[in-house]
Amino acid sequence: MKDKQTVLKVDNLSISFTQYVKGLKTRNITPIKSLSIAIEAGEVLALVGASGSGKSLLAHAVLGILPGNATCGGTITYCGQPLTESSKARLRGKEISFIPQSVNYLDPLMRVADQVKIGLPRDNADSIQKDLFSRYGLKEKDGRLYPFELSGGMLRRVLFATSVRSGIKLVIADEPTPGIHPEALSAILNQLRKFADEGVAVMLITHDIVSALTISDKVTVLKNGSTVETTLAENFTDNGKKLQHPYTRSLWNALPQNSFFNYKGVSDWL
Repeated sequence: MKDKQTVLKVDNLSISFTQYVKGLKTRNITPIKSLSIAIEAGEVLALVGASGSGKSLLAHAVLGILPGNATCGGTITYCGQPLTESSKARLRGKEISFIPQSVNYLDPLMRVADQVKIGLPRDNADSIQKDLFSRYGLKEKDGRLYPFELSGGMLRRVLFATSVRSGIKLVIADEPTPGIHPEALSAILNQLRKFADEGVAVMLITHDIVSALTISDKVTVLKNGSTVETTLAENFTDNGKKLQHPYTRSLWNALPQNSFFNYKGVSDWL
């Protein structure tokens, strides 16, 4: 059996920001100290961790959308080649897709069909938009509506249609399922799994580890800007005895269905 291609590999990534504190004095803060991940084609990797652990910053570094006062260390490779700032700009939206956390990324004053057409070839934008609507379970009449006229689940599907098109090799989904009802949640997760089944590498950034486990192949746990552990999704079972790190076991056993159990000594990692 042929080995799958590693689409994205991040080694020892650090991210620092320069801030002015008083007059012309500056200081550096380093929210990401040492992050390492790898995602293969056809795989869903879930990134989990508390707010501020570095999940979204990692995504922004891969996409090349960090602010100008950011400095990165470590290496990022895409399909075996260094991912430079120029290649990030070239690949973004064409081979690397970003599904943002907030539906506020959509223009409230533009009909959603017109938003999906942005960036498409003029000659066949209409037909591609209709195909995308069909793929993501949207009706033609939905395209004539504005974002405020659609439900949360439908808005998520519109975001998919604006973000994930033919030729995409890596999908980065940043908290794509907050605050939506279970049926829409299931549809969105299943769509991410479908991307992977079609050979796309999927990075799922989420706080909802239980939902992520239903579609993920692997899970990377982050804490305070560092990688704690990467493990198979199937290892999150029972009392977490197959998990290697006490912080990962603590996250798993702190869930309500796991009796809010906390391992002795894990406070050193919290």
